Amino acid sequence: MYQSPISLEEICLNVACSNILLFVEPEIRTKDGWRTDTEGSDCYDEEKIDKRYQFRDPDMFLINKVSEELLNKMMERKVLCDATLNIFNSRNTCLRKVSIKNCKVSKCGLEILKQHRITELEIGNLLDVGIGDVLACLNDWSLQNITTANFADCQSPTGIIRIDSITNRSGLSRLRHLNVSNTELDQNTFKILCREWKLIETLNLSNTFIEDLYPLRRLRHTLTSLCLTDVTRSDHFRANNLAALLDTLTSLRVLDMSLVNKKPEIGIHRVGNLIVMRNSDPETIFAFLKRSYCLPNLKCFDISGWKDYVSTSLLVQFVSCHQLNFLGLVLCSAASHPDFSPENCRKSFGNMRVAGLANTEQIEVTLHYYTNRSNYVQKAMYYLFQDSDFFSIPRPDIFNLIVDRMEAHLGIFGVQMAATACLYNLTRAELCKHIHPHDLRRMVKLVLLAMEKFPDEFQLQKNSLLTLCSDRILQDVTFERARCARLVLGTLCGFEDVNMNRMAVAICSILASKLTTAETSELGSNPIHMRKMLSLIVRRVDTGISDMTLTFTLSALWNLTDESIGPCEVFLEQGGHLLYVKVLLLFKGNTQLETKVLGLLNNIAEVIHLRHRLLSNDFVLVLLDVLQSESIDVSFFAAGILAHLTSDGDEAWKSIPFSRTDILNLLYPVVRSWPIPNNEMVTYRSFKPFFPLLSTDKDYQGQYWAVWAIHHVCVKNPNRYCQMLYNEHGHTLLNDLINFENVRPRIRRKSNKILDILRHHGISI
Repeated sequence: MYQSPISLEEICLNVACSNILLFVEPEIRTKDGWRTDTEGSDCYDEEKIDKRYQFRDPDMFLINKVSEELLNKMMERKVLCDATLNIFNSRNTCLRKVSIKNCKVSKCGLEILKQHRITELEIGNLLDVGIGDVLACLNDWSLQNITTANFADCQSPTGIIRIDSITNRSGLSRLRHLNVSNTELDQNTFKILCREWKLIETLNLSNTFIEDLYPLRRLRHTLTSLCLTDVTRSDHFRANNLAALLDTLTSLRVLDMSLVNKKPEIGIHRVGNLIVMRNSDPETIFAFLKRSYCLPNLKCFDISGWKDYVSTSLLVQFVSCHQLNFLGLVLCSAASHPDFSPENCRKSFGNMRVAGLANTEQIEVTLHYYTNRSNYVQKAMYYLFQDSDFFSIPRPDIFNLIVDRMEAHLGIFGVQMAATACLYNLTRAELCKHIHPHDLRRMVKLVLLAMEKFPDEFQLQKNSLLTLCSDRILQDVTFERARCARLVLGTLCGFEDVNMNRMAVAICSILASKLTTAETSELGSNPIHMRKMLSLIVRRVDTGISDMTLTFTLSALWNLTDESIGPCEVFLEQGGHLLYVKVLLLFKGNTQLETKVLGLLNNIAEVIHLRHRLLSNDFVLVLLDVLQSESIDVSFFAAGILAHLTSDGDEAWKSIPFSRTDILNLLYPVVRSWPIPNNEMVTYRSFKPFFPLLSTDKDYQGQYWAVWAIHHVCVKNPNRYCQMLYNEHGHTLLNDLINFENVRPRIRRKSNKILDILRHHGISI
């Protein structure tokens, strides 16, 4: 599996945006003018309007391409605001193609554009910035030479476009591509637009307040692309002659008449005392399709959203008379017509791509083409989920489409819900192995965002767990594991569902082993998390059932308490040690469960000020029993617990009817009897818990268990443990044991073997 690495340019831009304050410095407006603020400040503070940034190096100059790439990256990374936009002055940068949208920039910040000669401009969804405000921020050269202007979503505070803002800026004489969708564009302004800007080739009028498209006749010789999505937003829109008008636009190659937020309607409505016919939308599309030979140059035709109002026979006839490259039929019943199936479509219409919901190919085109239409995306994902349930071959192409659209609609619950469902189908079992780890990492990031955004949505949370519960993802992909574990534990505690419980503890059992001790301590120290996981064990003890949920829960708790004192304390406070004795008694002989239970109790035994709480008659009896287990894994952990408990001396054992000396005499021969294990039995984060047992004044039985354990892992995994032992100065303690005159010969030999392994792997001691 191959994927091109990220480019050096992209890396540099990411680093620059992540450390933007290293390259720029703030200026504060004072009564004496602008001065440098050497202490720095927050460039995202909207209240500080008298602040701007400049490059620390005043002689820095970024060429055109780099300037534009930096601007786009800052916008993408959400570090672009009025203050930071100021670094793009003409002294340090050169801008020709400018895109500023969906960020905290106002008209004040856009004033910097006057310093540049702009030929292509995209401004949208800013802080109360209308089209007139944008035009006022352009210099005369830009107004005379700009060829592309995208003002989609430019909404002025007043809710209207002032006509004088257009007429007074009578430049734009070279404008060829214009997008005014989702703006306050009304009929009067539209007339001026068509009269003044005569070279327009592509025009997007979607979702505006236009009442009559007749002024478009002025552009009939130049207009090649026209988007009229939801153009009948005004109740007074006159659609009667729309078909005839469109017939005159003979140069048109792209026509979008789709509906997104508006439903096709037909009927009557009341205006004052008059009863009049309502806009007859279905009749409009019907009349247009009847003109099958109009618009001879048409290549792309979109009538998505018209549902059952599209005559399939007329549509097939219309398409047959044109050599279309694209046909939009989303939410149209006509998409299911046999002529538009993948096989028949290729036979009858060549390479025409159909966007719809009738089959996987149509759905893929829909997801690719309609980036910003959340309702289309949601519907497409809904139908894709049904189709993908039967996928037997990997589809990384569709996977990436889902991830892209998921990222584009982070706040739309329906999209996130459908996306998480699709992602599970596309990554389950073996399919996941054919998706690049980089793409999987991006997916996990978005799934976690969805979990955070919609914490109370049961099905979305369940979909997320289904997707995340994958060995490939949890083992091979790099992502924010601590954050993931926190969200998964939140879901575990927030919902009561058998399947969700199993998946949540399964995920946590893997993640916890990969977290730092600080991270496991934070997660495991939460009493809510601990109570929930212990409650899952209680249910299995009460019913006597051993299942995967019990196994995963025991693993998760074992890993969460590993060298983490906080979780160990909470475990004891919640009575976990008493519950674990019951588990050992109830599931005696189940070596897998016994190993996990004893592993956690061994973690507690390593903590000097906590282990005395384990000392009870019942617990010691159980330990002595499992110490004799035929399973070396079980016997090993039982021996470790006893080694730590006995290291506290005779005084600690006075409260129970057992002789510490007798326990030690049982311990030593058991450890001596162990054969050499075939596999690495245990994984250690550190050897420090062993060091108290290696002291020369400790019991030799405990010493021998400790050196046996260290020798075992150093033999099985020297690359991991030899350097760890050296870094933690464990070799010094082993040398002390070797040189101690009263040390047992067996302990001396085992210690020498450990040091020989270190030397063999290039460690000088």
